[in-house]
Amino acid sequence: MHGPDPNDPHPMRGFPQICYIRNTVDNPQIQVGEYSYYDDPEDSEGFARNVLYLFPFIGDRLIIGRYCAIARGATFVMNGANHRMSGFSTYPFNIFGNGWERSTPLPEELPYKGDTVVGNDVWIGYQAMLMPGVRVGDGAIIAARSVVSADVPPYAIVGGNPARVLRMRYEPAQIERLLRIAWWDWDADQVSRNLELIVGADLDALEAAQ
Repeated sequence: MHGPDPNDPHPMRGFPQICYIRNTVDNPQIQVGEYSYYDDPEDSEGFARNVLYLFPFIGDRLIIGRYCAIARGATFVMNGANHRMSGFSTYPFNIFGNGWERSTPLPEELPYKGDTVVGNDVWIGYQAMLMPGVRVGDGAIIAARSVVSADVPPYAIVGGNPARVLRMRYEPAQIERLLRIAWWDWDADQVSRNLELIVGADLDALEAAQ
């Protein structure tokens, strides 16, 4: 048994609010790993609408790993949302043309924080917001309605506005072992054979299953 088909947009029969994201996103600037899903009873195939200000001329990407669970209303604000702050006005006159393009800022005048990267096995809660360029480590949990403006360590639980680390899910040595195991990189057969270990709490047993 290989588990659900990662190429099926709606792997739960009769429950279309769950959608494997990678099957419905065609923007090359959005990369999503297998089995990562978006849960939205109104438009589960519309995940890309929540990736804001992703402009091709800026070139940043949203990269999401495998086995991520993303709740309804989660949004990702990309670098295109940034305005120049080196002058008196932050208004983007240049984008309207008709002579105003002469105020086009130099690249170094626009804040650029790089790609937004979400690791593997990350749970992103209801209406959480990730700001440009943040990196979320493997196994992290982002509480509902959090605003994430700084990097999130692996296996951290963060919450608030701005989001802060509430606690770590495991001790540092355990986290190191989990990151070495990286079960999310296993093939589907290996994951299926070891489901009880993956969802369990016996680290020694999981390590032995590699």
